[in-house]
Amino acid sequence: MRPPAQDLAVDELYARHRLALIDYAAPIVGCRARAEDVVQEAFIRLSGRQGVAGATAQAPEGLQAPITHPLPYLYRIVRNLALDWVRRPAAAVEAHDPGALSCLPAATATPEQTVLQRDQLRVLAEALAELPARTRIAFKMHRLEGRSLREVADRLGVSVVRAHQLVKDAIRHAADRLDAEDR
Repeated sequence: MRPPAQDLAVDELYARHRLALIDYAAPIVGCRARAEDVVQEAFIRLSGRQGVAGATAQAPEGLQAPITHPLPYLYRIVRNLALDWVRRPAAAVEAHDPGALSCLPAATATPEQTVLQRDQLRVLAEALAELPARTRIAFKMHRLEGRSLREVADRLGVSVVRAHQLVKDAIRHAADRLDAEDR
């Protein structure tokens, strides 16, 4: 048993224009996975219509008119569904919907990021330990404790310019060590 001609037309339309419609919907919904869901929903709605590949004749009373230009109509459905999804309140997104969850950024670092960050902190601590005491104190006070260069200068008994130079030397040394570690 062969499917009706309108089903073939919808299937052919889906095969030819699916990716373009996903590309069209993705910027609206902000997520390619959600855009795929929107496009599938649009095709389901289109296939539910009578007379998709239909003739130009008027529909009998009580039936929908045939769609003579299904592609522009499909783009309109995709656009409307995408806009509906964007307007939907966040509480309406189902927690068990994998498409919705795949669009959200991760709240925690990946294991690889954690290892990389720990390694960078280790290198930074080693680099600071190699510095002269005055340079290390200037760096810690200014960059880690948030003290002004004036406060650093007063504590170390140097000029503000010298305090700035000490902090700059510490930053340069730490950056050089981090760069060397990355190679």
